[in-house]
Amino acid sequence: MDPAVLIFLLYVMIAHELLCGWMQHRRRSAKPRKPAAGPALRSSARVCQGAWRASSQSVKTDRGGRDLRKYGRIAHYRLGCFIDTEPTTAETTSNTANMAAVSSSSRLSKAVRQQYMSLPQGGKCQVTYIWIDGTGEGLRNKTRTLDSEPRSIEDIPEWNFDGSSTYQAEGSNSDMYLVPVRMFRDPFTLDPNKLVLCEVLKYNRLPAETNHRRSCSKIMEQVKEHSIWFGMEQEYTLLGTDGHPFGWPTNGYPAPQGPYYCGVGANNAYGRDIVESHYKACFYAGVKIYGTNAEVMPSQWEFQVGPCEGIEMGDHLWVARFLLHRVCEDFGVVATLDPKPIMGNWNGAGCHTNISTKQMRENGGMQHIEQAIEKLAKKHDEHIRLYDPHEGKDNMRRLTGLHETSSISDFSAGVANRGASIRIPRQVGHEKRGYFEDRRPSANCDPYSVTMAIARTCLLNTEEEKESK
Repeated sequence: MDPAVLIFLLYVMIAHELLCGWMQHRRRSAKPRKPAAGPALRSSARVCQGAWRASSQSVKTDRGGRDLRKYGRIAHYRLGCFIDTEPTTAETTSNTANMAAVSSSSRLSKAVRQQYMSLPQGGKCQVTYIWIDGTGEGLRNKTRTLDSEPRSIEDIPEWNFDGSSTYQAEGSNSDMYLVPVRMFRDPFTLDPNKLVLCEVLKYNRLPAETNHRRSCSKIMEQVKEHSIWFGMEQEYTLLGTDGHPFGWPTNGYPAPQGPYYCGVGANNAYGRDIVESHYKACFYAGVKIYGTNAEVMPSQWEFQVGPCEGIEMGDHLWVARFLLHRVCEDFGVVATLDPKPIMGNWNGAGCHTNISTKQMRENGGMQHIEQAIEKLAKKHDEHIRLYDPHEGKDNMRRLTGLHETSSISDFSAGVANRGASIRIPRQVGHEKRGYFEDRRPSANCDPYSVTMAIARTCLLNTEEEKESK
């Protein structure tokens, strides 16, 4: 071969290698391309040749029959198609934005925390004091050390706190008393540590304005012979720390209500880990939790507490709420008890209250149920004012006559009617004894106010009428 031709081919090969190296360098140093506007958000990567849809999840090979899982070409799924590359920076940011906003604290290392939580306590005991703050809705807590594990509520001393920081006192006279009333096991720091629910007293030893337990306890003592039982159904909604419903699309709404109530599956149940963790925490603490279920609106749940007799109802529900907030804190999300967290065609959140007395539970108890309902009808407006912390203003957004509620301005009752003020369960209507359900209390109600009002109206007014005759 002519030497000139060999020299020419050598130059061509060198030029080819230089060109390839230059192009490879450009690809490595180039900035990520900005994705095109619009819903498609197309990637610069090549879409795999397999014809996929969201409903055809069984397809795992391309048209050539190659296993895409083996070759790593099923990298992520987006907008109905698989992309055979790693997501770009812009795509990663978009995916992160679609996740619920969670707190920074929830991202701290739980393994590091566990190193300290497993250390011995040297016979000491941590006692966490819990109380209702000046809003009538919020809960506060702080912890102190006792030299030994308390065996009863009498072993736990009174304490105090700064009421000016909890909307309960002026700074010039801010010390408030914490009086322990009921003790529970602590599911967060474990035995021998305790949680203790407290009443709040002012400087003069009178109950604070939002301490309705003291007056409720007096009423329950007066009706003790009736063995009045309560069961309360606490509804709540999970939110991200940005206030957006947990699991909902960032810009838009989930599918309409229908598949979510008692639903199962990632597309129907949002936040079940929180629900199950709260359930077990209640068990450990000794709270009388009865059950739980997903509610009608997505990311809305319910747990039931009871049956509890008398003052026990309010104590157990308030501690169950505390446990819910603490569990949500660990997961980095928020549980709201707002009666109507999302306006529009979405269900609100209530705290349906089930009531029965010894006479109602016995044969022929239906007549006592009907008598109680008649008395509640006469006191409808008074009860509405007591069934949320803002004298009915919260419930006005919820009790509209729609979404399984009655109208706030009208009283009604019926068998198996979830659109009534009072529902008599179908089984009770059949057996002619049992209990009834007051569906009016809001999710953020004070259970002491609710149970006190019901006991007073249904039982004490009867005693007053007898005395007047």
